[in-house]
Amino acid sequence: MTDEELVDLFKTGNNPNYAFNLIIKKHQERLYWMINRIVQNHDDTDDVLQNVFIKAWKALPKFREDASLYTWLYRIATNESFTFVKKNRKHSFTSIDNSTIASTTQCDEPNEIEILKKLDAAIATLPKRQRLVFHLKYFEEKKYEEISQILGTSVGGLKASYHHAVKKIESFLTSN
Repeated sequence: MTDEELVDLFKTGNNPNYAFNLIIKKHQERLYWMINRIVQNHDDTDDVLQNVFIKAWKALPKFREDASLYTWLYRIATNESFTFVKKNRKHSFTSIDNSTIASTTQCDEPNEIEILKKLDAAIATLPKRQRLVFHLKYFEEKKYEEISQILGTSVGGLKASYHHAVKKIESFLTSN
C-alpha cells in the first residue's frame, strides 16, 4: 500500500490500529536509524521512536498531506530526537569510539579511524541547526527541497547553513 492509502485507511477505515501498524512496519527501520544517528544509543533510540509513533498516532487524524507521510514522520522524529538530547545530555552528539566506527565502516587503517574521529569532533562544534542540515545533506544525501520540507525552512537558508557548516568543518580540520 502507498502512504496515501495507509493514511486514508487510518482516517476512514474501520480499524485504524491495523492501518497504523502497517505505517509502523513501513517506516520504523528508516526512522530508527535516523534517530540513532542523533541519539547514539540503541535503548534511547527505541524510546524516542516510541514517542514519535505516539505523537504520530495522536496527530495523524489531522494530517493534511501537504508533505509525504515519511517527511512528516521524519520531522517528528527529528524534533523528538533533539528534544531528548537536550533534556538528557550536555552535548547533542557524543564522540565516536573505535567500536562504533568499526561497526559502521570498513576501516582497516588506524589513519581512517583518526580521520573519522576528527570529522566527528568537527561536526560536534557546529550549532545544532547546522549539524542537522549537514547531517541530512552530507550523510543522508537528501535534496535541499526535501530538507526544506522536513525542517520547514527555505532552500536558500539551507544552502547557506550547509555552506557555513562545510566551511567550519574545513577550518576545524585544517587547524587540528
